[in-house]
Amino acid sequence: MNDNRIGLYRFGSLGVLLALVALWWVASNAGWVSRVFLPTPQATFASLLEGLNLSGSGDSGGELLGFTHATVGRMIEGWLLASLFGVLLGAAIGVSPQVRAWVQPTLEFIRPLPASALLPLAISIFGLNPGMVLFVVAFGAMWPVLLATVHGFAAVEPRLAEVARCLQMSRAAYIWKMGLPNAMPDILAGMRLALTIALIVAVVGEMIASQSGLGQAILLAARAFRASDLFAGIVLLGLIGFVSNALLAFAEQRLLRWQRP
Repeated sequence: MNDNRIGLYRFGSLGVLLALVALWWVASNAGWVSRVFLPTPQATFASLLEGLNLSGSGDSGGELLGFTHATVGRMIEGWLLASLFGVLLGAAIGVSPQVRAWVQPTLEFIRPLPASALLPLAISIFGLNPGMVLFVVAFGAMWPVLLATVHGFAAVEPRLAEVARCLQMSRAAYIWKMGLPNAMPDILAGMRLALTIALIVAVVGEMIASQSGLGQAILLAARAFRASDLFAGIVLLGLIGFVSNALLAFAEQRLLRWQRP
């Protein structure tokens, strides 16, 4: 794909975003939807600035900064735990056809379970505390990394395993020098998906378990009919997801430079 086409796609995506914001502005200012439920973009932007303490109006704002820090920290911690255990377990399973045959049915049984459905069980085990939410976030985000790692190691060229046996490489050396580089594209794709899941589960956990974060802030704003604060939290969640995905995509491009000719 040439640079001109990439630039055209980026311009087109920006145009779609601006069109949606314009439709939002018209719908809210023309009264198509009550402002109790759909605030104007101006009011949402003002609430966002005040919540981030960027409005210059004094010390009355800034609550969203603390909520954002809590949610992002919970998301990153859960994602790192999920990535660590997902890669370790996936490598152990994917490198052995026998283990894959034994474990695959169990993985397919557990994988479809939504992490949010396990929140009541996690609450009964851990109680209402940040550790419970972190466990659920890590559990929900682990599966894309685990399954991607298993697929990546299972798809390694069989002749590489024969070469490793001829060189009398240990299992650990084979995983590190041959298996991991070949599985890296799948692992990074799974990690990008896991990051999105970690953000979603963190927000849901904050809502259900009453933990400090953007999820709780959005829920309280909805109950108090503070539409502008509600939409400010949603916009902030979208920005967090966009920036985190962009950073991980950039890291993926850097790590996989060796694949490009």
